[in-house]
Parts: sequence; structure tokens; C-alpha cells
Amino acid sequence: MDKLSILPSGPMEGRIPISGAKNSALKLMAASLLCEQPLVLTSMPNLADTRFMAKLLQSLGVVVEWPTGEALCRMDAANITSTIAPYDLVRKMRATFNVLGPLLARVGHATVSLPGGCAIGARPVDLHLKAFEAMGADIVIEEGYVKAAALRGLKGAHINFPFISVGATEHAMLAAVLADGETILENAACEPEIGDLAICLNACGAKITGYGTPTIRIQGVAKLTGARHDVIADRIEAGTFAIAAAATGGNVFLEGARAEDLGALIDALRKAGVTVEVEPKGLRIKRNGSGLVAVDVDTRPHPGFPTDLQAQFMALMCIAEGTSTIRENIFENRFMHAPELSRLGANITVRGNEAIVKGVSKLKGAPVMATDLRASVSLVIAALVAEGETTVNRIYHLDRGFERLEEKLGRCGAKITRSGDSA
Repeated sequence: MDKLSILPSGPMEGRIPISGAKNSALKLMAASLLCEQPLVLTSMPNLADTRFMAKLLQSLGVVVEWPTGEALCRMDAANITSTIAPYDLVRKMRATFNVLGPLLARVGHATVSLPGGCAIGARPVDLHLKAFEAMGADIVIEEGYVKAAALRGLKGAHINFPFISVGATEHAMLAAVLADGETILENAACEPEIGDLAICLNACGAKITGYGTPTIRIQGVAKLTGARHDVIADRIEAGTFAIAAAATGGNVFLEGARAEDLGALIDALRKAGVTVEVEPKGLRIKRNGSGLVAVDVDTRPHPGFPTDLQAQFMALMCIAEGTSTIRENIFENRFMHAPELSRLGANITVRGNEAIVKGVSKLKGAPVMATDLRASVSLVIAALVAEGETTVNRIYHLDRGFERLEEKLGRCGAKITRSGDSA
């Protein structure tokens, strides 16, 4: 099992290219099951999660052509040979559950294991299943599997989500595009990844309007063809590197980062004393000698502050002057990084869904352990400014969501070394 050894880097200088968005790519890959002709995705992030999704699709009969190291993935689902997604291929990653809707819509039935993923709360799939039931599916849960059937096809429905859910919105869209009639999704999520999925599906022949707003309308079509689609830039990767640059200081250009997707983070960084410049091809993050100021943040659905940047921003606040309050409103149990940051000398008190962070003058290197994907990278950010060496163990979490992390940060002067046999 790999680990990272990190030494303080000093101010970072350079350029970091932003990969395609993992959270979008996984749902776009699931969308290939709806298409009778090949779906080609470019700017594909080469990650443990996306490679794992490719393996699941292959088990269902999809012909996947994705050469190692390439950012282009071609998926041909002309012949679906299985509608069963077993436990071993779903338990490791929650997004694999999203093959259920496309299989149900295209074939009329599916059996999919209940999902796994990061240990950041229950994240039930109730909203997904209720949406399918509203479209006429019969659903039974037996022995850890969801068995769904709509042998006469799905029907358009009016679905009002009781609370905003990105996963349920995406999954309902994937099913509704082949349903008979119109589906209306109320209180839908507005994340950029929702729009990316809708644009791709429309390129394949779907009829989706209203994405980016709380009301999405989907007029069902008889079939989808294929398309070529460029995966949207990963706003979470871009935000993570922006925070890393803010923590270390210096001048870093994030090539391909989209300011329109990162408004809440940009506002928080500027309040903290960081210079953020929007340029035609990305974002420039600068902090040359100025101190950081504590800023309060509350995680909210888009366009609010992203929960997937909460841990990283907490790492930044650990070295800011003053006291910040970070409220996690999306997931329970998502402060598992706080005790590990405290091992580096951070002053953090967790009370329910609030973390009170009192900035300290310096952090000190220590062995720490990654607990989930975003928590792991918060430890990397803290280690870049800590005195002495920090060892981050169990970094398989990192590889699920960050492509060539140490290489990209290393281009800008970060001192990160990967080795095996971690605890």
C-alpha cells in the first residue's frame, strides 16, 4: 500500500493543467448504456474510480477502448449482455450504482448491488428508487441487491425531490431520457456536472431543458445514438490546487479551471487574503507574503460552497489568523480529517456539524492517515506548509479522485515522494 512523504515546499510557482471531472465522467460513462452507437469521451480523467467503472461496464457487455495513459475513452453498448451488477463490482464505489437507471430504461430490468464508497455518512439511495417507482418501475430489495423491472417501459412522471440530491437528479435524468412522455424534476440539483450530463445526453439525441435550474424537463425519446463529448474540467481538482497554492503562497496558474463553477470558493479565498485572477484560459492564484485571514464557510448545494472542498479549506484555515467556523450541511460524519490535522498541530474543535478552527502560527510534520478521498488531500495541503516531514498513509483514497497529484504539484515546487508499504 502506497504512502506519500511530504516536505515543506515554500511558495509554489508554475502551471497546473486541470483534468476532466471525475464526478461528471462516471455518470457520462453510465450514460453509454443508453446509447445504441458508441459514446466517445475526451478529457477523461485516468483514475482508479473511472477505470473501475470501465471494468463494470465491460461486465455488462460494453466494449470499452481506453488505452493506458490516454484521455479518450470509447464505449460501445450496442449489445448489452448482462443486466446484473454484482456486489464485488459495486461495493467499492458509489457511482457504479448509476448503471441501474440506464439498464432499466434501455432493457427493462436490472439487478444491482447496493453501493459502497467513502465512509462519509449513510447517503441512502431512497430518492433514486422513488424516482424510478414514479416512472412505473417495480422495485424489490433482497439480500443487498436492488431488483428493478419496467417490462412495458418507463413512463414520464412529475418528480419533486424532498431535498436537493446531485446523485438522484443525475440518476433520474439517465432513466427519464428513454421514458415514454415528459418527466419533470423539481428541486433538482444545479451542479455543473448536471449540465455536463445533460449536454452529452442531448448530443446523443435526448431532449433535456432547464438544466442548471431547479426544474429540469425531459421529453422521452425512443432511442439514443452516440456522440463525442469533452468532459467538463474538474472544479474540485481546480479548487484543491487553488487552496494548495493559497496555503503555500507563490503564483500558480490553473489551466482549464472554470471561474463560473467556483464562485463560492473564489469569494472565500479573496476574503482570506488570496489574489484570484480570472484569465481567458483558467485561474491564477497568488499570495506573495501576505497573511491569511480566517473565513467562515457553510457547505451548500451549488452555487454554495462545495462539500467536496470543505476538508481542503479547513486545512487552509488551520494557518489563518483568527478563528473560523466551518459548517457541514451536506453529509454527516465528514470531519474525519480533523483529528489527523490536529496531529500536525492544528487547533480544531468539532461540535456536531460545526468545526471551530483557531489558526496557529505553524504546523509540524507527523505521520497521518487518509480516511476518505477529500480528507486525504487536505492532509497533503497541510503537509506542504508544515515544518519537517509528513507521511500520509492509505493514499489509495487519493488515487480514486486525483490524477497524478504529486506530479502536478511537483511541477510547481512541491516536495512529494510516493513509496510503498504504508501502514
